Amino acid sequence: MPKMKTKSSCKKRFKVTASGRVKSGQAGKRHGMIKRSTKFIRSARGTTVMSTPDEKIIKSMMPYSR
Repeated sequence: MPKMKTKSSCKKRFKVTASGRVKSGQAGKRHGMIKRSTKFIRSARGTTVMSTPDEKIIKSMMPYSR
């Protein structure tokens, strides 16, 4: 059986934690920061852990990340 391929877009954007959760960068921070509140900008720093249904989709595209 040949190896399964990992989606290149997923390996660039997501990391899988030791417990199996998927980490990703916060959304909504590329442009338009003037109209965003300071509270939003503060809370959107760093990375976030994805929701369980979204994790399922990402993990199917990253077969060797478990």
